[in-house]
Amino acid sequence: MAASSARARRLAAWLITAVACLYTVIALVYFLQGVFYGTLAVLVFLGVVATHYVNMRAGLRGARPPAFPLTVVLQAVVTYLPDVLLPGGMSALTAPLLAGTLLVSLRLLWAGPLVGLMILYETSALWWGIEAAYVTFFYAATVLTTGAMTYALVRFARVTAELEEARAELMETAVLKERLRISRDLHDGLGRSLTAIALKGDLAGRLIERDPGSARTEMGELVQVARDAAQDVRQVARGYRAMSLAGEVDRAVALLESSGVGVQANLADVPLPGRSEEALAWAVREGVTNVLRHSRATTCTITTSLQGGSIRLEVANDGALAEPGAAGTTTGAGLTGLAERAAQAGGSCASALTGEGGFLLAVEVAA
Repeated sequence: MAASSARARRLAAWLITAVACLYTVIALVYFLQGVFYGTLAVLVFLGVVATHYVNMRAGLRGARPPAFPLTVVLQAVVTYLPDVLLPGGMSALTAPLLAGTLLVSLRLLWAGPLVGLMILYETSALWWGIEAAYVTFFYAATVLTTGAMTYALVRFARVTAELEEARAELMETAVLKERLRISRDLHDGLGRSLTAIALKGDLAGRLIERDPGSARTEMGELVQVARDAAQDVRQVARGYRAMSLAGEVDRAVALLESSGVGVQANLADVPLPGRSEEALAWAVREGVTNVLRHSRATTCTITTSLQGGSIRLEVANDGALAEPGAAGTTTGAGLTGLAERAAQAGGSCASALTGEGGFLLAVEVAA
């Protein structure tokens, strides 16, 4: 249990104990007038305090007392039975403690009426022949005030503990969310860069003997892609990923064309919210990565269109591989991440094989 909730529990326990001790002192001062009555009063209050302690200790932990409802019944018995054995109506001093127990241990639907009956009993006890003059409306009011105070103290301790638990859960959720963001951004961001590095490295290796100039060009582009990948990692670590759809499409076109894939891009001139634009930019990056890694495409199209209150992005190619884990499947960390990003932007993500060996990735987000 966290420190603040432990302190709140200790404070509530001390205050409840202080109230119980105060009533005990008052009762013993009044009833210690003879050996018989004094001994009986001591035994009664030992029973009241013991059962009250057990019930309150469980209530402060947010649980019901052991052997519930026996302990509550026992406290009620030792509260009211002495009224027929001791002169003066001892329940006027023990009923307030029972009221607290009822409010804490029972549902308010049941505890409220029971406390009301206790108040009626105390206000009418004088007319039932109990001789103690202090059994008045003032003492009846202590049933309500002490019971309400006890309930409030226990709720204070429990709410503090619940807030601590909620805070710990929120912290754990935030950590898990950050881990998910980092893993998703690293997968989506570095996947394309590493794929491009591998392709350009292979191409440069094939060109180095027959066309050294082109090989040097490819190596230069490889270095630039590696630098971009390093920058992506730094941005992921800082949690800052400002991406634009147009910029991502331009990079995708350059990368696909350098890999021998013909590209047609047609973007609708529609202003987008930041989250929607970022989701579509990630979709372009993931779609192009799939084209390079999981297809033998010769052409690829990237288009956006406005449909009602949504903007639809389509990334299509003509060389899907119908293999498990290839572009034709709808599973995988990349597409799962895209679906999550699209959902956060108020949209959805879908992918499917099309006729004649094609593959289509479609993402819709709020415009």
